[in-house]
Amino acid sequence: MSEGIDIKEIKRRMDGAVSAFKSDIASLRTGRASANILDPVMVEAYGSRVPLNQVANITVPEPRMLSVSVWDKSMVSATERAIRESSLGLNPIVDGQNLRIPLPELNEERRKSLVKVAHDYAEKSKVAIRHVRRDGMDGLKKAEKDGVIGQDESRAQSDRVQKMTDETISEIDRLLADKEKEIMQV
Repeated sequence: MSEGIDIKEIKRRMDGAVSAFKSDIASLRTGRASANILDPVMVEAYGSRVPLNQVANITVPEPRMLSVSVWDKSMVSATERAIRESSLGLNPIVDGQNLRIPLPELNEERRKSLVKVAHDYAEKSKVAIRHVRRDGMDGLKKAEKDGVIGQDESRAQSDRVQKMTDETISEIDRLLADKEKEIMQV
């Protein structure tokens, strides 16, 4: 670390935003059912919001069907509500402690709504990356103000942070374009 800010830490945080985006778009289905479709679903359980996979087991019994086995009988309705209210457009069928979720055929309208969800995920990731950039820039301003680094060093590091930000955002855009093409492919 040259004095001022830790460039490696900023890079690590930006890479974290990219990997979070990758896992978000991996949950968007394009054809066959996948258990990670339900990864973004948060269930209101025991007074807090927890990921669905912490209250239930998710399996794929058929190519166009998901099965969610809720461990606690009292959590079935909360789990069903969380799946219905998610932006995934799924309608679970309650069967005792199990939820059967038929996956609708991907028509043009559904494909477009999945693309919108992918764009939302991309925007959230870009905002996270911009927050990392802002933190880095604030650190540089403080280091310069405190006399830890000079103006030239501050400007050079500031340019590096901006370049990393631009590269990371363009990687998000590239991943989004690939996923959009995959979703819209019939």
